[in-house]
Amino acid sequence: MKETESAKLIAIVEDDPDVAKIIEQVLADFGFHTAWCRSAGDLLRRLRTLSPDLCIIDLGLPDMDGIEVMQRVRAQSACGIVILTGRAHVSDRVMGLELGADDYVLKPFEPRELVARVRSILRRREAGESQARLIAEFAGWRFNLGNNTLVSPNGAEHALSTAEADLLKVFVSNPNRILQREKLMGARDLAPTDRAIDVRISRLRRKLEPDPQSPAFIKTVYGAGYLFLATVSWAGDSTAER
Repeated sequence: MKETESAKLIAIVEDDPDVAKIIEQVLADFGFHTAWCRSAGDLLRRLRTLSPDLCIIDLGLPDMDGIEVMQRVRAQSACGIVILTGRAHVSDRVMGLELGADDYVLKPFEPRELVARVRSILRRREAGESQARLIAEFAGWRFNLGNNTLVSPNGAEHALSTAEADLLKVFVSNPNRILQREKLMGARDLAPTDRAIDVRISRLRRKLEPDPQSPAFIKTVYGAGYLFLATVSWAGDSTAER
């Protein structure tokens, strides 16, 4: 049985439907979720609500050069980026990597090699985040992702359940962005009648919000999802600061 990558979302920015279909199929074989964007404009619009873990971007897009697309994605998201292109010029490769791409794959490509590179990037990024992003700070609150504790501005400490902590981790990693219920639950096929996420939101609000009935942080965006309204900064080690 093939190893799967649970709940990882890969955005594919490719105007050739045949190439996009190959990429989608091989990623699905390894358990990835995918979102196909036919153009740069399509991707940039969807990034308002979509939070991919990694983007695979073709340089030869019909509406915008892929290098510019990559720069605009990098300005909006901390996701991984793989450039996929038929351009074999060294200058294109160097420019792409210097401007923030994590890897550069030439067409024609071996699909399983592309998957291997995607998985390698995601592992590296997760390892780096686990070392450097231990404490999320916002509006005087401190959330320790290592032990699931939440400390209020007055110093009161709250222990979160695993479900509450997982939810807050998604929020602090995606501040000021509308998140769909599926993203918050880590599921792509959430039934409309499933209210589990609403229960988790309610419990987290009771611990985090001064007035849970008029939330300041976790905003409901009707018909779209939820928005974590806060400026989040990160610290590496709580023991050194206390």
